[in-house]
Amino acid sequence: MLFAEQVEADYLVLEAGMGGGSDEVSIFPPMVVAIAEIFAEHVGVLGDTPVEIAQEKASVVSSQTKAVVSLPQQPSVREAIEMVVRQKANLKLDVLAAGALSAELLPPSYGRWNAELGCAAASTMVSLLGRESPAPGDLQRVLESVRLPGRLSHHVVPDSETEVYIDSAISRVGIATALTMAHQRWDTIDHVLLCLPDHKDVEGAIIELADYPVTFVRLSDAHFSFTKALPDEWPIVDEEEITPTFLSGLGKRVLSLGTVFFSGMMLNVLNAPTERLFVP
Repeated sequence: MLFAEQVEADYLVLEAGMGGGSDEVSIFPPMVVAIAEIFAEHVGVLGDTPVEIAQEKASVVSSQTKAVVSLPQQPSVREAIEMVVRQKANLKLDVLAAGALSAELLPPSYGRWNAELGCAAASTMVSLLGRESPAPGDLQRVLESVRLPGRLSHHVVPDSETEVYIDSAISRVGIATALTMAHQRWDTIDHVLLCLPDHKDVEGAIIELADYPVTFVRLSDAHFSFTKALPDEWPIVDEEEITPTFLSGLGKRVLSLGTVFFSGMMLNVLNAPTERLFVP
């Protein structure tokens, strides 16, 4: 935030860390709130059910909020969000209908819904501020240039023939999507690297990856917990063991799945370019 002030940023796009009302992001009252799909993540921390988690997430809305855009949710989750939005901002929830962006502009993975959500939130912000929307041709050119490392991005291990797909999938549905997209590029997947702390969908990952050779990666940061039972045939390694040499030893086609934190670590190992996400 201090850096944004120093460079005189015109707009701030802030992502909540774990919660909503209890997260540091709530220090900065939002004009527009975008709510991605809410499921049983951080159970026992943010709440005991998806409904309780939704209430906490939606509590980032403040009296200064002018619009709330959401992806489609489970009925009970949507009802919980709508209640919080009414109470805190007296607003009606705007549920996103897909199709505003052409398919070729969307990411090839489970994140395509989030891409549409982000664009809808940005468009709403521009309208609320009374600013002109970008010309369609300019918008198309910029969106075509978007590259998202760690979101089903393709990389080559230095000095080897090993290719790596990195995706920040943390749920069974996300992992299933990543597998489908990887198979569209490759005939076979030689190995899967997986890093999911206890608060992610470890059980769903085990089901989806039952037919693949998997190595499970544990992170060293103390706030990550790795205590859930894993299949006996899955080797477990620590993050310090992940090197280009280690990756090239897994085969020629490696799929890396896990948290954004882990994807960032993988991008560092591969020395992948991450400085430019789009061409303005």
